[in-house]
Amino acid sequence: MTLTQSKRAGDQSFQRIMVTVSVMLATIMQALDTTIANVALPHMQGAMGATQDQISWVLTSYIVAAAICMPLTGFLSARFGRKRLFLWSVVGFTVTSVLCGMAQSLNQIILFRLLQGVFGASLVPLSQAILLDSYPKEKHGSAMAMWGVGVMVGPILGPFLGGLLTEYYSWRWVFYINVPFGILAWLGITSFVKETDLNRQRKFDFYGFLLLALGIGALQMMLDRGETLDWFSSLEVIIEAGLAVLCLYMFVVHINTHSSPFIETALFRDRNFSVGLVFIFIVGIILLATMALLPPFMQNLMGYQVVDVGMILAPRGFGTMAMMILVGKLSEKVDPRLFIFVGLLLIISSMWEMTQFTLDTTAADIVRTGVVQGAGLGLIFVPLSTISFSTLAPHLRTEASSLFSLLRNIGSSIGISIVATYLTQHTQINHAIFAESINPFNMGLHLAEQAGAYSTQSVAGLAALNQMVSAQAATMAYLQDFRLMMWVTVAALPLVFALGRPQPKTTSA
Repeated sequence: MTLTQSKRAGDQSFQRIMVTVSVMLATIMQALDTTIANVALPHMQGAMGATQDQISWVLTSYIVAAAICMPLTGFLSARFGRKRLFLWSVVGFTVTSVLCGMAQSLNQIILFRLLQGVFGASLVPLSQAILLDSYPKEKHGSAMAMWGVGVMVGPILGPFLGGLLTEYYSWRWVFYINVPFGILAWLGITSFVKETDLNRQRKFDFYGFLLLALGIGALQMMLDRGETLDWFSSLEVIIEAGLAVLCLYMFVVHINTHSSPFIETALFRDRNFSVGLVFIFIVGIILLATMALLPPFMQNLMGYQVVDVGMILAPRGFGTMAMMILVGKLSEKVDPRLFIFVGLLLIISSMWEMTQFTLDTTAADIVRTGVVQGAGLGLIFVPLSTISFSTLAPHLRTEASSLFSLLRNIGSSIGISIVATYLTQHTQINHAIFAESINPFNMGLHLAEQAGAYSTQSVAGLAALNQMVSAQAATMAYLQDFRLMMWVTVAALPLVFALGRPQPKTTSA
């Protein structure tokens, strides 16, 4: 290699590193925001004087806006340029984060969160597409490992960071924390990311976008508010469900009959990408549904403080990060499908162990199962991203990235709704079953009463018994939820064999 070639290779390597750092800052900023605000909701509720139903719109507005706008990423990138869209998204997300922190009323923070979702929708898809284009094909595994660290670890560490900021500063800092990330990301993207060619000829399929936006928006609204409104006993939920089914069905018919559809149908003719969409949907269910269960289980039943919960759950993210880095280094030598299969087995084993939890389970046991589960997710996410995009044409990557992220987010919403509903229902069922044993013919209760442990002869004694029954009923419901997540993971195992063998490695970019 000549001196000139060596210098050129060094410049390219530096360029890639700086591009990676820049887009990763934006990815982490957006990924953190999916969960960091959850911890601060009770503090916001008190500051704004809002009800539980009203404050939930702080999360709902962000989720719905991001879901509706995410599919727009491919069209806007082609029309205005990927770099330009990325820069405006970073600026808009950072500014709206500051406005959320400065909000003085409930209406203001809901409006600013909605705008934050609009600007944040394209950050993750654009960062994935940029990294795929910046690295040669044989380095896509390493690129997806770095990208996956931000996408997967951000939501895991969000509650921990949000708890610290809220506990020691103020809920407003869960939004202000985005400012340094946004400034550094903007500087890096401006300096190192290259602009893409524009496609002014592509027409905007407004009807297709409207159908998809209404379908996704109605689905997200139904999932977010269903538990509060008791699902299909509410007219609002029925209307949202009907609108989601109708609009999504019409959208599928539309893109298969329109000459220039909103989403390229060529994406779905790629087997790896289509199977990858189903797979990432299931990963989304597993990723955030389990994280939605553990904090309330530890706080409400085991008596941990918010900061302690964050400390105990944080190692889960480090397990994910370690495996992603390992997979990135071995991706050129090992069939990625093997990583996915092993990752699923690790998640299944950790979920099985979680079904054995009791109120006396130690923090060390929770950390260990969390690290194993995080390692399993790390083994799945990078190879799945690599395989899903390995056979796609480069010009489809931005649009494919937005769909990939959208399906993961929808999976997360559905997963959280399922486990929340399952938990509520089974807590009531378990309570009724356990309460049947509280009767004069229960010898164990009779002996406990003789020993002075419980009393059925006073209101206080009956209240203590009911509290014990309620705690055990809720504990059993959580374990049943963990078992449900285990079976969801088991159901994903056959999908590994539906993924095609990755294409042979090449040396061309």
